[in-house]
Amino acid sequence: MKKVYSKVESINGSVITVKADGIKYGELAEIDTAFGTSLAEVNKLDGDTVSLQVFAGGRGVSTGDKIRFLGEEMRVSFSDNVLGRIFNGSAEPRDKGPALRDNLVPIGGPSVNPSKRIIAKRMIRTGIPMIDMFNTLVVSQKLPIFSISGEPYNELLARIAMQSEVDIIILGGMGLKYDDYLYFKDTLENAGAMSHTVMFVHTAADPTVECLMIPDMCLAVAEQFALQGKDVLVLLTDMTNFADSLKEIAITQEQVPSNRGYPGDLYSQLASRYEKAVDFDDAGSVTILAVTTMPGDDVTHPVPDNTGYITEGQFYLKNGRIEPFGSLSRLKQNVNGKTRDDHRALMDNMIKLYSSYKDTLEKKSMGFMMSEWDNKLLKYGVLFENQMMDLSVNIPLEDALNAGWKILSDCFKPEETGIKSDLINKYWPKQNRD
Repeated sequence: MKKVYSKVESINGSVITVKADGIKYGELAEIDTAFGTSLAEVNKLDGDTVSLQVFAGGRGVSTGDKIRFLGEEMRVSFSDNVLGRIFNGSAEPRDKGPALRDNLVPIGGPSVNPSKRIIAKRMIRTGIPMIDMFNTLVVSQKLPIFSISGEPYNELLARIAMQSEVDIIILGGMGLKYDDYLYFKDTLENAGAMSHTVMFVHTAADPTVECLMIPDMCLAVAEQFALQGKDVLVLLTDMTNFADSLKEIAITQEQVPSNRGYPGDLYSQLASRYEKAVDFDDAGSVTILAVTTMPGDDVTHPVPDNTGYITEGQFYLKNGRIEPFGSLSRLKQNVNGKTRDDHRALMDNMIKLYSSYKDTLEKKSMGFMMSEWDNKLLKYGVLFENQMMDLSVNIPLEDALNAGWKILSDCFKPEETGIKSDLINKYWPKQNRD
């Protein structure tokens, strides 16, 4: 039997308090307001004083409104019927399709028992050379994309969603502009990728509390698909908006703020989501790739700073490219030794030569005379940026490796690359063997 209360003790923005007994943290309630019925979630308990975050906000709420506690936490429907569908932060359809009420699974549960996990050892191919060749994405990895506002991180996620060799894509949008939401929707539909994609989208105009639900709903559905033996890639954008929603609610509840006003449990809030990445020993996997925007390009900002302690590396998106310096996939060594025998040597030496190119650019900008070696590096750097770093390049890993050898042979002699002679003999393009 649902408990009904008809007296709201206080209203503070979108947070209301009531006196109630036997209520659990995270429990859902329905509140009848002048604008209709809205969901609310219990987010603070103090004796018999219960604080609830109203999904639709505090507008229209009065002290005499009725509140019905539902006796359950937020849940999301799971079945193959969710594929191709788009939902909001309340798990209601955003695509005007039918509501799904069957096979509801709870969200926000614990991460997987370590005894059920296996070591990450499989590559996820994306067709993007700066990922596949230089910072390989590995099944069950958790990686952020550090970026500043204005960079094409949503375009990058859409490309990864279209091209990644996985069974299921789950896209979670937090605080998206409506144009970005339509971009994801249209791009995936036009590419024919929606058939194996589920989208949970919170736009900037939606209630704040729904933003907090997006990662949990994405990961709950992802885990269920993984238990069916599917390899699932979860793409989240933007975790800084998620953290800002945490801060907004914490301020409303008058919690003691921590660094830059964020709640003191920011680290654990982020970790509880990222740690859902898993490769099951007897089923599928969940891999997480999440955008984290850095206000003012400040990597010491609390959100990227805490994220860096949780995840297994990061991609830096700068000037429309994934930067080779600073970007790191800590698990790439688990897989890039099994792809092709020249992968590691080519990767290491191309980055080393690109670093030398950057030094040469500084020399050139200061008016130093360019040597023959400097001119070779300048030619190499341009080819590397155009054929490897450009995010519009879409080629398989093997083609990227071959392109790497072609770039080297167009700029250097074999002995100038620092690569072992046995690999040179095997892969150096024949037309440049003079």
